[in-house]
Amino acid sequence: MSKRSYSQFEERFASRLTSLPSRVVPEHILRFISSKGNEYFCEIDEDYLTDRFNLTGLNQEVEHYNHALDLVTDVFDVECDDDMRAQIEKSARHLYGLVHARYIVTTRGLAKMMEKYKKYDFGRCPRVLCNQQPLLPMGQHDVPGYSTVKLYCSKCEDLYNPKSSRHASIDGAYFGTSFHNIMFQVYPAMLPPKSSRRYEPRVFGFKVHAHAALSRWQEEERVRMCRRLRDAGVDTGFEEEEEEEEEMEEDDAAPGEEEGIDDMFEGRLVQV
Repeated sequence: MSKRSYSQFEERFASRLTSLPSRVVPEHILRFISSKGNEYFCEIDEDYLTDRFNLTGLNQEVEHYNHALDLVTDVFDVECDDDMRAQIEKSARHLYGLVHARYIVTTRGLAKMMEKYKKYDFGRCPRVLCNQQPLLPMGQHDVPGYSTVKLYCSKCEDLYNPKSSRHASIDGAYFGTSFHNIMFQVYPAMLPPKSSRRYEPRVFGFKVHAHAALSRWQEEERVRMCRRLRDAGVDTGFEEEEEEEEEMEEDDAAPGEEEGIDDMFEGRLVQV
């Protein structure tokens, strides 16, 4: 199957998932998703939340677990004071985030996040040479409390901090360390080709010596790596690979040609 036909298959598959009969989403979740700062989250279906198997182990990580789950699923009817209510709401947000990390690696969760990815809901890569590549949220740890959410660019394969302070305060564990990799395993056609383009510092049009030497060394090492991978039958994913290899081969052949010319002239001088 060609890459184009596979991409069309993925689009039809995702459209079918999103066009399925809408499942019930609790009102509390709708309010949570629609509030500012929660744009990175997708809606979790109620049947996923009510399946105890999907919540295994979370009762030990969330305070007021039962009340928090009741609040998330809109069955909370316990009368309590304002302080207790605030604690339960905080626990409900934490519970939703932990369940969210599990939901977005399911088939339906991936389809929802892919739709947000296509709409640039997570932002665009700030690197100029990435040409506004859409980003994906990810965490650096699967355990909550260690680091906040980061944005991953699949073109330069680097991480960036969210622009909004509201997004920057979201725990990275609510997205996990594997989500972005699973996303491109399920939707490989959405993975952009790698680019070797990089900024080259110049002074009056001339490359800065230290940076130029480092850039040349990095480029040579990258080409050698690409050759080894190609010999091993591994696709590197670089879009400029073939053109750059031809240029490197021409550069390697140049010194030999110059030596041949010098030998030719030396021979003529000896004859004279």
